[in-house]
Amino acid sequence: MASLDYHSLLFQIRLSLIPRIGSLNAKKLVSYLGSTEAVFHETKKSLVKIPGIGDHTANSIISAKGIKRAEQEIEFISKNEIKPLFYLDDDYPYRLKNCDDGPILLFYKGKMDLNKSKMISIVGTRNATSEGKKSCEELIENLTKHNCSVTSGLAYGVDICAHKACVKNKLETIGVVAHGLDRLYPNAHKNTAEKMLENGGIITEFLSTTNPDRENFPKRNRIIAGLTDATIVIESGPRGGSLITADIANSYDREVFAYPGKSTDEMSTGCNWLIKKHQAFLMEDIRDLEFTMQWEAENPLTNNEIEIPYNPSEEEMHLLTIIKKEKKIHIDDLVMRSGFAMSTISSILLNLEFAGQVIHLPGKIYTTN
Repeated sequence: MASLDYHSLLFQIRLSLIPRIGSLNAKKLVSYLGSTEAVFHETKKSLVKIPGIGDHTANSIISAKGIKRAEQEIEFISKNEIKPLFYLDDDYPYRLKNCDDGPILLFYKGKMDLNKSKMISIVGTRNATSEGKKSCEELIENLTKHNCSVTSGLAYGVDICAHKACVKNKLETIGVVAHGLDRLYPNAHKNTAEKMLENGGIITEFLSTTNPDRENFPKRNRIIAGLTDATIVIESGPRGGSLITADIANSYDREVFAYPGKSTDEMSTGCNWLIKKHQAFLMEDIRDLEFTMQWEAENPLTNNEIEIPYNPSEEEMHLLTIIKKEKKIHIDDLVMRSGFAMSTISSILLNLEFAGQVIHLPGKIYTTN
């Protein structure tokens, strides 16, 4: 990989290898010290002054080795055409950037656009019924007109049904796995995973040789939820990974949808609970998704419609300039960049939205029309 920055990647991987460092503390260290390399050159006295970095964490950083392991990983990445993404890279998924616990490093293989304008995740039970599979396949078929990207976890049941339907309909699909990219779990899905590399691919935060251990799956689920604008639960029992993913998506302020079912259907228990507790929108077909996500409003003007010129105020022009420069920006960042109060920002953005000058994306993200 000619574009691989060996020196930077070495320290980025070393940072991820510090025991129990976590994404939040890792990002905090880089923010305070300026770079990943600086983390390993700082004294313990300076480290403990950083909020959240106590004596134990500082000792872990000072005693951290990891150079040889990082070198091995870079060699693996280079040989297998794997693309690493650090959270400060321009092409790191902007949706995940807005998740405090988003991975500091991602590794992916394939041809995927991780910043596509429309991205959804589809999750559900590993014991999908024929009705659940049918709903999944119909949804994917109807999604082709939106050219969106579909993310799931490559697991049995609803996950693999979604991936296969995407491959069939030539829709980009991304599989998030709970292990390193030197293996695939379950191995039975290897053929589908290989086909996905042509239009989508596989992504993970785990280094090679990492097994699909039980504790890795909740971590995997937060990436599924964080990568997308909305999570759709096709079928779910009273507990399981899909409900965890839905809960995480809600915590990220992303939309959640669930297909309802009969109260006597075990595989509808989780979905019905999400809807009953107002944790998910009821979804019967693609029209519910289009309405809530306002996808139907993105159609081009018809021949009978006239676009009226818009003359923004000075304050509106100030915000528009910032949004156009950043392309996509979170409302909190917009407050800091503009110097306006949140109440003022909200009012201006609403006017701009009504005027068709900006689009409000899920997760309090704004972009220009």
